[in-house]
Amino acid sequence: MANQALRTIMPVAGWSEDRAGTVEFTAGTDPILPTPFRISETGAATLAAVGLAVSDLWELRTGRRQEVAVDVRQATASLRSGTYLQMDGVRVPNGRNEVMGVYPAKHGRWSYLHCNFPNHRAAALKVLGVAEDRAAVTKAVAQWDALELEEAIIAEKGAGGMVRTMAEWAQHPQGIAVAGLPLMEIIKIGDSPPEPLRKGDRPLSGIRVLDLTRVIAGPTCARTLAEHGADVMKITGAHLPSLGRQEYDTGHGKLSAHLDLREQKDVEILRGLVRETDVFSQGYRPGTIGSRGFSPEALAQLRPGIIAVSMCAFSHAGPWASRRGFDTVIQTVSGITHRQGELFPGAQPGPQFYPVSAIDFLTGYLMAFGALVALARRAHEGGSWLVRTSLAQVGNWLVARGQVPEAELRDVAKEFTPAELERWSMTSVTPVGRLQHLAPVVRLSDTPPRWARPTVPLGYHQPVWPARAA
Repeated sequence: MANQALRTIMPVAGWSEDRAGTVEFTAGTDPILPTPFRISETGAATLAAVGLAVSDLWELRTGRRQEVAVDVRQATASLRSGTYLQMDGVRVPNGRNEVMGVYPAKHGRWSYLHCNFPNHRAAALKVLGVAEDRAAVTKAVAQWDALELEEAIIAEKGAGGMVRTMAEWAQHPQGIAVAGLPLMEIIKIGDSPPEPLRKGDRPLSGIRVLDLTRVIAGPTCARTLAEHGADVMKITGAHLPSLGRQEYDTGHGKLSAHLDLREQKDVEILRGLVRETDVFSQGYRPGTIGSRGFSPEALAQLRPGIIAVSMCAFSHAGPWASRRGFDTVIQTVSGITHRQGELFPGAQPGPQFYPVSAIDFLTGYLMAFGALVALARRAHEGGSWLVRTSLAQVGNWLVARGQVPEAELRDVAKEFTPAELERWSMTSVTPVGRLQHLAPVVRLSDTPPRWARPTVPLGYHQPVWPARAA
């Protein structure tokens, strides 16, 4: 089944579907964790696609292809890698805010409030007119029509949504818009001469990546490129809300610098970094980063030959294109939580989230895959390229992979064995302590993936590229 999922990715790169058969998948198929959605096979497929694209770049450097293998169980664990972090032997908290969650609304409907970030939590509480107390929120949501609450929270610049069934999402204007899009687009947006890969002993040696993304999906893209040798610089603003702990999971291999794009001097610093970069990855809502002068077209003029990777929540098309969204929001509005709740009711009845952050991590791995394919195209034919996808497109793809038969979902384990987690883990010495975390998943015969730098706190470095190796 992982091989079948991989075949559906091949057209994005213009590859023959037969190439999927060159990857070795081991250690099982869905269900590995309690969910009907084929998260394990799709997770393994996205990582295999990354491995194949890395192999292509290695072949450009050396003339040699690599063997690619993926452990399906390990790939599944990577879809909730933030769960397995320990700092100096103490588990790093990974819980949600107390008032974040799904609540019963009027007319038998349910509403999801995304409240992990302080600004989104404040928006929801303002609309509801209550303090940060779960009992008070429960009582307040019960007085609302779920659709009206969804619109009110979005208008207040919050995040969340009404729980829909899959059938309802299929008829929704945004669901229809997303269904009309491919999984991912790789589009040539400018002309420039071919750029051979620089000298180096790793597939992405000499490649520079600017990571202007947040939360999980986008940062996972840049982390994945770092594990194959790219120099990655995370750019964020000190004024932007952050949970902090997520960097312990997605920050491996990266430099990290603060810039405030409300300030012209910092805009100019970023422009200078762009002139010397290869991949510019951003995860803001459509038009947001473009309004600062960094649209894909502007990037291609500033640095001909750049690879612009763009990810958002609901895609660039449809009436919800500018809405804020997260993995959990996509699950909520597209019918995933409704179906999960039918088969795996929790302590409280109603919709449930699947037990990983599948859409987030699948999107991140696919963004990295797209960037790798575009780098190979730049080496062959030149040009600037746009790699574009969204959480909603990836969620649509995940659902389209089908569901595990209900009879196979009985007595599925909720966790991996301690021996497995120990085998898949590694320890990094960071500026704030010894961090135990999951290691890279993909196995490559010539260039095993690794991170050359440990994760660091946000803003730890100056916004200056280190010199490339001679």
